[in-house]
Amino acid sequence: MAAGFKTAEPLEYHRSFLKENCRPDGRELGEFRPTTLNISSVSTADGSALVKIGNTTVICGIKAELTTPPSDAPNRGYIVPNVDLPPLCSSKFRPGPPGEQAQAASQFIADVIESSDLINMEELCIEKSKLCWVLYCDIMCLDYDGNLLDACIIVLLAALKNAQLPEVTINKETDLAEADIQKKQPLKINRLPVGSSFAVFDDSIIIVDPTAEEESLSTALLTVVTDEEDRLCAVHKPGGTSLSGEKLQHCINRAITRNKEISKLVNKVTESMKTAK
Repeated sequence: MAAGFKTAEPLEYHRSFLKENCRPDGRELGEFRPTTLNISSVSTADGSALVKIGNTTVICGIKAELTTPPSDAPNRGYIVPNVDLPPLCSSKFRPGPPGEQAQAASQFIADVIESSDLINMEELCIEKSKLCWVLYCDIMCLDYDGNLLDACIIVLLAALKNAQLPEVTINKETDLAEADIQKKQPLKINRLPVGSSFAVFDDSIIIVDPTAEEESLSTALLTVVTDEEDRLCAVHKPGGTSLSGEKLQHCINRAITRNKEISKLVNKVTESMKTAK
């Protein structure tokens, strides 16, 4: 009977739970799904990680390449994030060029990298106007069940903390770059930005970490990114109903708490890998 009700009237089915301040999967409105993290998942990458938030599973591999710095920033390297949503992760995605959601996610991650001062781009420059690092961050969703942006930020952060770059010098005689792969250094991570996503039901009820079904039934979606010093890095709200200042502040407060939880997880997993080595 319940399964038939859920299929015929999915919104009413969810409302019946929300009235009792809970959700169909048994969570409270402000409760995130279990989050697990693994790093060094891809042996061929310069840094990698895999994260699971509930069923949503995302992997990130970082490839570092040497290139010429951009003309408008001759003393900076750069990071190029790319989010891929292949058909294997959900039936809602089709083969072919990146869809709108994948492009929006890639741009959002790029904005978070810039606004949070995650890495000092000048430290990726080896010689001004001549040589710098470009970090290609390929983020692929393996299983999509909502809350993609939170997973993308966590997996990127963990992969960057896992990445190591060889020491590079420019030979004065040949003017060519020489990399010493025996001398690798980790990236210096300045900030720990963490995202917290929310869905709004009936213009008033706010839930955290929405599943794919909850996202499709909501009247608005919101992602708040804060760093470990409780600073606001980014707010992403792609349309939908408006939120009062009070409700927005509630979301920011929950995001600050979430940052502490995820920062602790990322640091713990990173440290355990160092100990294992």
